[in-house]
Amino acid sequence: MSLNVTGPFIYFTIPIFGGIPITQTTISSLIVTVGLIIAALSMGKNLKKRPDGKQVLLEKGVMMMHNMVVDTMGAHNARWTPFIITLFVSSICGSLIGMTGFLRSTTADLSTTLTWAVMVSVIIWYQSIKTNGFLGWLKGFTEPLAVMTPMNVVSEIAQPVSLAFRHFGNVAGGGVITSILYTALAGLSSALLGLIASSGVAVSIVLLAAGAGLLVLGLKKKKLGLKILGIICAVLGVLGMLQVFGVVSDVPIFQFGIPAVLSLYFDLFSGFIQALVFSLLTMVYISGACPPPEEAVQP
Repeated sequence: MSLNVTGPFIYFTIPIFGGIPITQTTISSLIVTVGLIIAALSMGKNLKKRPDGKQVLLEKGVMMMHNMVVDTMGAHNARWTPFIITLFVSSICGSLIGMTGFLRSTTADLSTTLTWAVMVSVIIWYQSIKTNGFLGWLKGFTEPLAVMTPMNVVSEIAQPVSLAFRHFGNVAGGGVITSILYTALAGLSSALLGLIASSGVAVSIVLLAAGAGLLVLGLKKKKLGLKILGIICAVLGVLGMLQVFGVVSDVPIFQFGIPAVLSLYFDLFSGFIQALVFSLLTMVYISGACPPPEEAVQP
């Protein structure tokens, strides 16, 4: 995944309400939303009493999320399972869509995570008022003192902000690091091939011969390291020779393969972890506003 560090590109602006910009994030969010709707409709069709194939995996995933919601929020809050699943899957797919190379991760835009965080906060406030009454909700701002304190107000504002920036910061930071790496590897490729080409055809021939020799030796001894080194030397020799004759120029050879290792972490592992953390914190916050019926404070 690479990321435009200056922010999402604006494709066009709808000339209403002062102008509504349609950005990379907007398109990515639309694609993720439509994709999830299609997937839900497809997986929800022709369900059987005795599941098999994809239905088994689907039911297993739903039950895992249901059990996580029940364990975290309590059985009385099991109704929140569809919401948590939607939030979790949207976060993962929003992060993974950046791996396409031409679409931007929705979670790499603060507007996405901040919208989710504000939505969660509104739900929490609504549930607090519904459970404790409006006066009971206001009473929470005055504890432990008898008057409303700035710290209690700030904590209510800090909750959605921290939720949003935690998720956004990790995904966007990974994208920035990957973009910097791509630029550095392109420069390294250009410098190395330029050095080989400036040395003449002889160096390219030597690299090509050395690569062929290492590859043959690796095949005989079944050594993966020798095979990889042989392929690298051979590729450098061929590209250096082509650059000498002006056939190709500045091929970013080091951009092949190396960034994929970082992508496995930033796009897959980190994206999954951030989606899980965001969902867990959402469950914790909402469960605090939805205590068991016998613990609800009456106004």
